[in-house]
Amino acid sequence: MRKLMLVLSIVLLPLSQVFADDNQYLTQELIWKIERIGAPVIAPQGGHIVAPVTRYNMDTDQAETRLWLFNADGSVQRPLTADGQRASNAVFNSDGTQLAFISQRGSDSAGQIYVLPMDGPGEANRITDVPTGVSGLKWVGERFYFISNIWPGLEWDEQKERLQQQRDTHVSAHKWTRLPYSSFDRYLDEERQAHVFSVAQDGGDITRITERFERELPRSSQGTGSYDISPNGEWIAFMSDSAPVGSENAINDIFLARIDGSNARNITEANDGSDSNPMFSPDGRTLAFTQQRIVGFYADTANIVLHNLSNHQQDVITEAWDRSASGLVWTPDSRGFYGSIDDAGTVRVYHVNAANGNVRAVTAETNVGGLSIANDGTLVATNESFLYPARLVRINPENGDMQRLDTINDALLADVELGTYESVTYTGHDGQEIQMWVHYPPGFDSSKEYPLFLLIHGGPHSAITDGFHYRWNAQTFASWGYVTAWHNFHGSSGFGQDFVDAINPDWITAPYADTIAAAQWFKDKDYIDNERLFAGGASYGGYLSTILLGREHPFNALLIHAPVYNMYSQMSADFAVHAERFGHYWDNDIYQQISPHYFAENFNTPALLSHGLTDLRVPVGQSFELFRTLQARGVESELIYFPDENHWILKPNNSVYWYNQVQQWVERWTPPGPR
Repeated sequence: MRKLMLVLSIVLLPLSQVFADDNQYLTQELIWKIERIGAPVIAPQGGHIVAPVTRYNMDTDQAETRLWLFNADGSVQRPLTADGQRASNAVFNSDGTQLAFISQRGSDSAGQIYVLPMDGPGEANRITDVPTGVSGLKWVGERFYFISNIWPGLEWDEQKERLQQQRDTHVSAHKWTRLPYSSFDRYLDEERQAHVFSVAQDGGDITRITERFERELPRSSQGTGSYDISPNGEWIAFMSDSAPVGSENAINDIFLARIDGSNARNITEANDGSDSNPMFSPDGRTLAFTQQRIVGFYADTANIVLHNLSNHQQDVITEAWDRSASGLVWTPDSRGFYGSIDDAGTVRVYHVNAANGNVRAVTAETNVGGLSIANDGTLVATNESFLYPARLVRINPENGDMQRLDTINDALLADVELGTYESVTYTGHDGQEIQMWVHYPPGFDSSKEYPLFLLIHGGPHSAITDGFHYRWNAQTFASWGYVTAWHNFHGSSGFGQDFVDAINPDWITAPYADTIAAAQWFKDKDYIDNERLFAGGASYGGYLSTILLGREHPFNALLIHAPVYNMYSQMSADFAVHAERFGHYWDNDIYQQISPHYFAENFNTPALLSHGLTDLRVPVGQSFELFRTLQARGVESELIYFPDENHWILKPNNSVYWYNQVQQWVERWTPPGPR
């Protein structure tokens, strides 16, 4: 115990002193030294692989993303783009001899398309000079396709002039006449629209595509998944909001048009739910997309729909599968898909047969994502777990075996002592089985008693899966001397439609019961000290933690980040909880039944609150209201306010500060280590 307490006492010291002990743990400082590998892209011929690698500078709080080159046999690993120049969205040409990417260099005022030769030495050549910048890059045939957020109807020199006017003005006001007006951490400019454009691979005049159809891409966010181009360059399929003007909520549909045409046809008009992720098959005969049917429910099961381009018939092929299709790539023969599927606490690779919808699990343990496939069937991806950050791997599509292709972070993490973890199940609300991840601290001794740190995930319609988490790392919390756990309570994704929808519109009953049952499961274990129990969460997890404030629970204290505290004032967010599906608060008394502020008379548990000013998903006023309530009731409480953070604490130094403050708070109320 003495040695463990010594380690815990030095984690708040400067990084140079953190590893003074023989043991090294996954500290909050070390997390920010990890280089983060993003989704790879493999050349059509299967040789070269390019992936973004991001590293952070603690002195400047800045991130730098460079493109790295790898080979499918693991023989190459080196930076491809220059140090100090951000690069993203890499795409190969059809024969793999050139690589295009988006970067902002030199005098660029926004990100532009650059092309780098892959068959010999050479410098990157800039292709575009789009004043409003480019994103969502694709390379089809001899043309580039991209997205830019423009003022419709203006020429490029007029766009540039309008941007300069914005920079020069002393007026900071925003004005809106309709929704949406914001998205997570940014306000939307109602006068600008996101559209698809194209340009020849050697540069030249830019062709407007979706602007001609008088259809913009979804206002809140856009990317490569918002549109696709057929292999022969004849067709475009794209997402667009088809809701009537003045409608409160978006209805995203798939529109199909000829590239050189003047009209776009809504091919999903009959579906009131969300349609997204259009993807043309390699043979150009079929358009695939995903479809949800419940209006206002973002976690509704996403099915794969196939649209035949010759006769325009549509078939839903995964209706019998109780999982959401995501992370899809077509197989080279156009006969199926590989996807990264949220499946019962793990993101696994599945194969989906396009003819009959039959599914086959390819991988089993640990998370796999960012799939990319070559013409010869070589499948690459990222693989991560609770114990290691994302790695670049090649996957055998027959048996799921993975060959690692990188060694990034190996030296950094070589001497880090980690705990262990396991997946367990327990009986939760209504007698149903609940899956939970349990993390044990380094050197765990089951003959002794440890404190519990129960984490409550956000969403609520997401899940904690077997991957590396930077913002709320269970292994880091465990290294402080705690058994740490994540439970996938009712409402969590990846456990079927009935399970994920079980908490709507009643956000309290089932998740609260699941949380209390999780605590009881631990209290029944000999290795848990029942007098040292702590819990906390963020976003919906902050909401449920605030519900605990007003109800019976066994926890000494709570951690509450970005909570939904007042369901009425949550109307000021970038979306209104439940409104689209179940009606507004003047239509439905469910808000009074589930809003935490109605239970404030029972608040008596010490709580640490944290929130970012630029959070528009859960506006910061929610924490201000909660903090004032706790203080007015004389409850021990603290509020950490970040004026430069959004829904998440993303800056390195702010993150380390947050972890340190959390550690001090949890140790104050729930002393660490075995006894």
